[in-house]
Amino acid sequence: MKKLLAALVMVAFVMTGMAMAESKVIIVGCDTNFMPFEFKQGDKYVGFDIDLWDAIAKDLGLKYKLLPMDFNGLIPALQTGNIDVAIAGMTIKSKREEVVDFAYPYYNSGLLLMVPAGDASIKGVEDLGNKIVATKLGTTSADFAKSLKTKEVKLYPNIDGAYLELQAGGADAVIFDSPAILYYIKTEGQGKVKTAGPLYQGQPYGIAFPQGSPLRDKVSVTILKFMEGDVYKNLYRKWFGSDPK
Repeated sequence: MKKLLAALVMVAFVMTGMAMAESKVIIVGCDTNFMPFEFKQGDKYVGFDIDLWDAIAKDLGLKYKLLPMDFNGLIPALQTGNIDVAIAGMTIKSKREEVVDFAYPYYNSGLLLMVPAGDASIKGVEDLGNKIVATKLGTTSADFAKSLKTKEVKLYPNIDGAYLELQAGGADAVIFDSPAILYYIKTEGQGKVKTAGPLYQGQPYGIAFPQGSPLRDKVSVTILKFMEGDVYKNLYRKWFGSDPK
């Protein structure tokens, strides 16, 4: 009887642990200032990343809570365990892969140079030698801008600050992720700004996890399944107005 009771207690303990694991709320870090991937509309967070993660969570039966934060704080939050996932148009690069794990890439991007619509002096990054360039702190764009020959690189916590600096004349150009630049040109910057030069540094975006997270492989499988079916294509059409390339 004692052995049976001990076994029953152990089974109950294991079942309770499993139930707790299944009911755990996943904390998802995101940077909600990156249109059209993540941004606030009224009292809701919307965008391609938000919709994609919601579809992934439903497919895997995950409960989650979005936790908006500065982009620069996402990887430290993953390292300290303050968040379980980070989705924020984050470029997969070797330096980041040293400290976090990425799921299968879900978007192919690159960098674009944006200048005032009437500017004819900048045709590409080779023309930035005596120019002031603005971009977002802690991003691949910032690393790229610092590698160029420029007069000055101005860094902002949010890309909106760089856009405003360009409009105010405090910067001659903005370098940032291509989808965000193109979205801005079509919306708030229409008729005021334009791109200059080609697409620089082709780069994939990935969903990031703490190293060793069991969620990484599950999310990768779901992303691949979505890409083979219609889920990814429909979300892409919704936010970018075309089929994924």
